[in-house]
Amino acid sequence: MMIFFYIALSLTVFCVITLLCAPFLLRPSLQARRILDIVTSSRPDKRTVRTKEVAKDRLLSWARAFRARLGLSEDEKLRERFVTAGLKGGSQLDLYFTARFVGPVAGILGGTFIHSNTAFWCLALAAVGYLLPDIWLTRAVNRRKKKIQKGIPDAIDLLVICVEAGLGLDQALLRIGQEIAVSYPELNEEFNQVNLEQRAGKPRLDAWQSMADRTKLEEFAALVTMLQQTDRFGTPIVRALSRYSEEIRISRRQRAEEAAAKTKIKILFPLVFFIFPCLFIVLLAPAILTLSSSLK
Repeated sequence: MMIFFYIALSLTVFCVITLLCAPFLLRPSLQARRILDIVTSSRPDKRTVRTKEVAKDRLLSWARAFRARLGLSEDEKLRERFVTAGLKGGSQLDLYFTARFVGPVAGILGGTFIHSNTAFWCLALAAVGYLLPDIWLTRAVNRRKKKIQKGIPDAIDLLVICVEAGLGLDQALLRIGQEIAVSYPELNEEFNQVNLEQRAGKPRLDAWQSMADRTKLEEFAALVTMLQQTDRFGTPIVRALSRYSEEIRISRRQRAEEAAAKTKIKILFPLVFFIFPCLFIVLLAPAILTLSSSLK
């Protein structure tokens, strides 16, 4: 038991010494200070900076410096998961790597305070601290995918209406993004990204394919395939979009029916473990009490 206490104590002393030496080890060089003096403006900043923003910037700078010290490289698959979750900034990656390193250390320190089965609790809490950031990222990805998937049928219907009214596909996409900005902001963000990529010179089908790769949804992959076929064979876009809209509606109805069918199985466990015992107590308790009193 004492060895874990000494390990925790040494880790705490090491962290304190590191924090105290960080300002001296991480101070900028002479060249960096000269550049900073040149680019620094002498005008007074009238914008009020809140304490929350200062703390966030300081935390991000610490996380970035900590990641650079460890030499952790960026994984392409991990970056794709962050993009799918809607987290496109570089600061989230720094926080993710920092959390995956600090979590096990905090778990080990927390496990030392449990006197019974200390080794087991240290390992268990360290594993939980290491897996929590990945679990959070997976839940964020699934949550955003569900929100986008929920708004696809309505967006396709609006796309059909706009194209039938005479708008082009790109103008219709912008119009749909304005209409669904409040109800489906994630889908509006993806449509705006497609528009920006097309303005930058990317072909239409490549921009739509990039959206399908980012979201990792079958609906967008099928839509890109349909657009490629219409562009190759010269099929009218309105007819293809109308047919695809019907297919999307049918698949949405089938998912709803499937979820409704699953509720019969899911409700079985609450019935058996929570509702039936209460019914048995209400129905059988008076008879049991009467029999016990009569037998006495």
